[in-house]
Amino acid sequence: MDATAPQSPAGLRTTASWLLNQAAAHAGRLASAGFAAHDLRGYHFRLLASLAEDGPASQAALGRRCGIDRSDVVAAINDLAGRGLVVRAPDPADRRRNVISLTAAGADEAHRMADTVARVQDDLLAPLSSAERAQLIRLLTRLLEHHHNN
Repeated sequence: MDATAPQSPAGLRTTASWLLNQAAAHAGRLASAGFAAHDLRGYHFRLLASLAEDGPASQAALGRRCGIDRSDVVAAINDLAGRGLVVRAPDPADRRRNVISLTAAGADEAHRMADTVARVQDDLLAPLSSAERAQLIRLLTRLLEHHHNN
């Protein structure tokens, strides 16, 4: 934390929800700055990463896979298609749907953005050892799984 930042009340500094929120806000700033270097946003990375990992999908399925609202998916796909990173084609099984696929340029951009995400993680987690990083990931995963299942 910045030594010049105002000191938060002690009751907050020992509250998990507040600490998680502060860490998430900082992580968001780092990620946004990293994505801005690509002239893209987090939504774009989520879509490109999903297409790279799981292959082509309809716009609706892609939105569900990435947890992005339908209207936001359309806008982000329009951005990515305009840059030649994805292509939209009618679904042969249902002509009313579009299937989104990565282009070669999109696969390259997904890889570059993944490298950026790795650098952001290194920056965010710099004070932690490898074992501490792994432990943090395990604990956060456990928290999220618990709350998604309840």
